[in-house]
Parts: sequence; structure tokens; C-alpha cells
Amino acid sequence: MEQADLLKRGAAEFVGTFTLIFIGAGSIIATQGLNLTAIGLAHGLAIGVMVSAVGHISGGHFNPAVTFGFLITRRLAPTLALVYWSVQLLGATAAALLLRWFYPASVRATTHMGAPSLAGGINVWQGVVIEGVLTFFLVWVVFATAADPGGTFKSIAGLAIGLTITLDILMGGPLTGAAMNPARAFGPELVARYWTDAWVWYVGPLVGGGIAALAYELLYLRPPAPLPVGSPESGVIEPRPGDTAAS
Repeated sequence: MEQADLLKRGAAEFVGTFTLIFIGAGSIIATQGLNLTAIGLAHGLAIGVMVSAVGHISGGHFNPAVTFGFLITRRLAPTLALVYWSVQLLGATAAALLLRWFYPASVRATTHMGAPSLAGGINVWQGVVIEGVLTFFLVWVVFATAADPGGTFKSIAGLAIGLTITLDILMGGPLTGAAMNPARAFGPELVARYWTDAWVWYVGPLVGGGIAALAYELLYLRPPAPLPVGSPESGVIEPRPGDTAAS
């Protein structure tokens, strides 16, 4: 892949991830985490707009878990995946640094710069499962709308992906913060120096996203194997001409 193409794709991923953290984490700081509807819409709208805007350039991942799903299904070259992960983490950090400059310490302190955290009564393993399930939904929708050439809603994939993030936050926000995205967690965690149970938001999304990607790939995107052809005496029904592949 040419260096210019890497630069274009990397820039698109940087801007998209920057937008998610700047708007998403910014909404948490601005509302002090008290307006779940506003927070869910802020994240969903940010992703929906950016996927629609630059999805045709980079695929609109903005999330290391989504990139991981495309990598393990061989839909993304390892070199490009490394570029995506690097710029996603860089974009998240840059957005968190800018938010830190805007908001006074007294406002930032109560929300840890929008970094996700576990609610009381939720242990780390429950948190991993919650983040994994929520990310499964997200990556499943990404593959169904943006990766599947037969997807009904391919032309409006950004809307479906953004709405998935919103509905995930409405359910999981009070429990784990519903980051569903290692970069979404990393930027605020690094700037706020808040690393409590941080591994939850890396392991959960990567595992959940990986399972969703592999499941959708195996179920719907890989061509089916041809049916065996044999004579009536062999006990295998002879298919009609043109029906040698499963449909």
C-alpha cells in the first residue's frame, strides 16, 4: 500500500476517533455523567456522522476492537491494522488533552475526564462480560451494514452503527460506562491518570468484537462449500445443473 494511501486512511481514523472522544467524553464532563440520554446521543451521533463522512476512506472503524475484528477475518492487512490502532489511540489522547484544557480541574475530577468505571456492585468479570456483549452488538452491526456487500442498509451504515452505540450506552452506561472501545477508554484514562480496573475496557471489547466478527464472517460472508455430487447408487442425491453450490 502506498504511503499516501496510509496517510489518508490514518488521518480519517484519527479525526473520527478524536471526534468520538471529544464529543462523547466531553458530554460526560459537561453533564457530570448525570444525563444518560444526552451522553448516549452524543456518542451515537458522533460515530454516525463520522462513519458517514469518512467511512468510504478508511472504513470508519474509530475503535481498536472493530479493527481487530477486520484483522482476524483477514479483511485488513496487519500493517494497516497497526496504523489504525496507533492513530486511534493518538486521536483519543489528543481529544482528552484538549478537553483537559477546556474544563477546570474541579469539573474534570468527578468524571475522570470521562473515563469509564464500574458501578457499585459490578465486579471486574461482570464488567468484562458486559463490555464484551455490548461490543459484540456493535461489531455485528458494523459487519452487517458496512462489510456485508448484501447488507440492506449499507448506504446508511453510519446511522445503524451510531444507533447501536446509543442503545448500548442507554443499557450499559450505568454499569460499566459502555465504552465498547479501548481507545475511548485509553485517552481519558491516560490524561486523567485513572487506571482503576482499566483492563476491563481492553479485554471485554476485543473479545466481544472478535467473536462477533468471526461469527458474522463464518455465517454470512464466507462462500458455502459445494454440495457433494454422486450417483443415485451412492446414496447422494444428484443436484440439478447449476445447483452444485449450497445457497
